[in-house]
Amino acid sequence: MANHASAEKRNRQRIRRTERNRSVKGSVRTLLKKARAALAPSAKAGDSAAALAAAIKAVDRAASKGIVHAKMAARAKSRLARAAHKQGKAASA
Repeated sequence: MANHASAEKRNRQRIRRTERNRSVKGSVRTLLKKARAALAPSAKAGDSAAALAAAIKAVDRAASKGIVHAKMAARAKSRLARAAHKQGKAASA
C-alpha cells in the first residue's frame, strides 16, 4: 500500500500504463494471428499483403514504445517474412 503522495501517483500511473500496454499487446497478438492465417496455404494471396503490413507496423510500433521486447518484434517479423516468401514461391511454382 502506498504511504506517500508520490507513491500513490506512481501506482495510478502504473495502473494506467498496464491497461494501455495490455491493450496494445492484445491487438499485436491479434494482428499476428490474422497475418499467420492469411499466410496459410489455404488462404488467398491478396489478403496476405495487407495483413502482413498491418502486423509488421503494429509490432514495430509496440517495440519502439517498449511494450514488447525488440527481439520479440524482430523474431515475429522474420517469421512472417519467411512465411510470405514461402507462400510466394509456392504460388509462382
